[in-house]
Amino acid sequence: MLLGLAGVALFSLTLPFTRLAVAELPPAFVALGRALVAAVLAGAFLWWKRAPLPPRGAVLPLALVALGCVIGFPWLTSIALRTLPASHAAVLVGILPLATALCAAVRGHEKPSLGFWLMALLGSGLVVGFALRHNGGGFEPADLLMLGAVVLAAIGYAEGGRLSRSMGGEQVISWALLLAAPALAPLVLWLSWPDRGAIAAAGLPAWAAFAYVSMFSMFIGFFFWYRGLATGGIARVGQVQLVQPFLTLAGAAVIVGEPLTLVNGVFAGAVIAVVAAGRAMQVRR
Repeated sequence: MLLGLAGVALFSLTLPFTRLAVAELPPAFVALGRALVAAVLAGAFLWWKRAPLPPRGAVLPLALVALGCVIGFPWLTSIALRTLPASHAAVLVGILPLATALCAAVRGHEKPSLGFWLMALLGSGLVVGFALRHNGGGFEPADLLMLGAVVLAAIGYAEGGRLSRSMGGEQVISWALLLAAPALAPLVLWLSWPDRGAIAAAGLPAWAAFAYVSMFSMFIGFFFWYRGLATGGIARVGQVQLVQPFLTLAGAAVIVGEPLTLVNGVFAGAVIAVVAAGRAMQVRR
């Protein structure tokens, strides 16, 4: 649970820093370019560890990790955050634990109890209700991009957590990044070339934000996250993500100056209580 919480703490600043980066840099460059930077770090890490090639049976799960965590989630969130406040997007990410648990039940051979599902649904209902309250009772078009990002991230989390039991979390994210890099390099060049002037003119805050999402959101955070999922179970440790929206709200207040209200704190307390209750529920493998 502590490993998972460390990963969530690093991931929680992804949306505010992405919001800061896409204010000056093209979304495609922020989303896919950070994966290329992380792939360079991953290659250096694997070389340093003298890591063996992944087994043939790991290729499909690694491809799903790359699709969900390396490409899908970063790309869709970068587009959505052009118009969506980070604080609003953060709450939509609150349904990610439930989506991860569903994927774990399908692919990870885990069987959460009824009480676990009730706590997951309650926690997800809290964060969705929070989002609707802050948006006048409806969803914006960018919300659909965020929900799509959540689905892809859940697939990547479940596949990566399952594969980490045999390969280790560090190697899973590193090989996923290297697997995606050959396709990403020409794509980044093609999509970013028309905006090369804006990229060159971007200021230090945008580049600092890009550096964070490249190093921590895309690479180092997964070291903690996947090891926690592999050790404690995907469904159970995945519930730690329920506190991520509220860590993100605090980060958005500090990094991009979005308001933090008392209501946010009330919802945060309620969700943390649900996480504690869900942790006590049975999850069988």
